[in-house]
Amino acid sequence: MASAKDTVAAAGCVLWRRSPVDGTLELCVIHRPKYDDWSWPKGKLKRGEDPLAGALREVLEETGHPAVPGPELSTVAYLADGRPKRVRYWAAEAGPGRFVPGREVDRLRWLAPAAARDRLTRARDRELVGELLRTLEGSAPRPPTT
Repeated sequence: MASAKDTVAAAGCVLWRRSPVDGTLELCVIHRPKYDDWSWPKGKLKRGEDPLAGALREVLEETGHPAVPGPELSTVAYLADGRPKRVRYWAAEAGPGRFVPGREVDRLRWLAPAAARDRLTRARDRELVGELLRTLEGSAPRPPTT
């Protein structure tokens, strides 16, 4: 059994925004050519790096958008290249930015939640769509009761 020391620590965000066109919710998914997959922005933590700080760093590096973090979402654990990997995720609202394609991430799409779920390559990533939607519903301001 692998020890915690052998586990790859990573972090990322389920990045969202309101459409600049019609105000509907859009989620950010990225394409990584190395794996030919669509996923959330995420990456390995630097030694001693705070997980939330690492998640926000990775989002900025991979999408060109700073992010305002919200609640922490589920941690996803899986094997990557034969090693255990744990990715901590946060809901995060995108700030203004500009995506520039690179070697790690060559495409970015802002999609409605259902389309994002369909585009994501892995089931473990698709499950976070519903969790984000429940989180955003729970944080919406409620009208006062009379």
